[in-house]
Amino acid sequence: MKVIYNGNLLDRSQTPCSEQGWLPGEGIFETIKTVDSKPWAFSRHMRRAVTSAPLAGATIPTEEQLRAGVEQLLNQQIYDRGMLRLSFSSNGDWLAVHIAYSELIKAARVMTHTVRISTSGTQVKRFPYEHRLAIVKTAQSMGFDEAVVLNEHNKISEAAVSNLLLKINGQWITPPLTDGALPGVVRALVLENCDVSVRSIDISVMHEIESAFLIGSLRIAQSIDSIDSRPLLQSSDFQCEIHAMALRTSVG
Repeated sequence: MKVIYNGNLLDRSQTPCSEQGWLPGEGIFETIKTVDSKPWAFSRHMRRAVTSAPLAGATIPTEEQLRAGVEQLLNQQIYDRGMLRLSFSSNGDWLAVHIAYSELIKAARVMTHTVRISTSGTQVKRFPYEHRLAIVKTAQSMGFDEAVVLNEHNKISEAAVSNLLLKINGQWITPPLTDGALPGVVRALVLENCDVSVRSIDISVMHEIESAFLIGSLRIAQSIDSIDSRPLLQSSDFQCEIHAMALRTSVG
C-alpha cells in the first residue's frame, strides 16, 4: 500500500504506519470520503483540523502541501469509493492513506454502551482511536452494528464512531458538543442545511426515539433499524435529503 508520509509518496513498509493506516503516538485525524478518487468536503475537514491541532498539541502542514500530497496519493490509488484518512502527530509527522470503502446500505442495529464517557476537555478527533473501535467490536460481538454512547450525566453523546440524529416527538435532534459529541463535518452540514435542532437528550427519553440515523463523513446518513432491539421507524425521505445535501456540498 502506498501512503503519503511527511509529503513523500512511499510504500507503507518504509514508514512507521501500521497495517491499519495509523501513525504511532498521539495526534488528530480526519476521515474523508472519496468518490472516484475525489475527496468530499476537503476544505471543511482542513478547517476542522486547523482548529483541532493546537487543542491536541499536533501540528499540520499548509493546506497547499496537504492538497499536493493527497492529489498524488489519489492518483496512485484509485477507488470508486474510498476512505482517505489524514493523521497529524504531536511530533510533527503527518500521514495520508487511501483505502477502498464499501457503502453501508443496510440499516444498523444499535445497542446502548454500558460504560459512560467523560465530557471533560475539548472534543476533538484524536488517535489512538482503539477505545472507540473497541466499543464497536463489543457491539458486533453481541449481534449489533454500533452503540449509543452516554456521558457521565446520563445524556446521549453520540455513537461510538458516528454522530447521531434522533427524531423525538416529530422533531429531529442531535446532541450538543457539550454533552460529548464530536464536531462532525456532516453533523455541521446537516445543522446548516436541514431542519435539525441541537438539544440535550437524557437517557430517560430514549424510549421516545421514533427514528434515527448514524451520520458521518463515510456513511453520510445510515438508518438505524433498532436501538436495544426496539424497532424504529425508517425515514427514507429525510435520508435521501441528507445524501442529496452531502453531494451538493461535497466540492472543495
